Amino acid sequence: MKIIELDLTGVKTLNELHERIRVAFDFPEWYGKNWSAFWDLLWSECDADKVIVKGENSLSNVFKDHLEKMHKIFERKIEFNKECAFNDFSYEII
Repeated sequence: MKIIELDLTGVKTLNELHERIRVAFDFPEWYGKNWSAFWDLLWSECDADKVIVKGENSLSNVFKDHLEKMHKIFERKIEFNKECAFNDFSYEII
């Protein structure tokens, strides 16, 4: 089982949040650092079975909408994998 740990502890800017995503998921340098680019690479390049997200509770309320978008994209990935009969995918917020 391949697990990706995404640590968001102490993130201060949206750019930093996406940079942490890029590094954790081993996305290429040209990752667009937006939610459309995240989805594009998540479904096409991510072979993880599970993502563990740490440190969400350390972020300011400014990130609330962005975290909701990220969660919706993870949910979309779960459905995508089911529809395509790919390996199960899950995520956990700790």
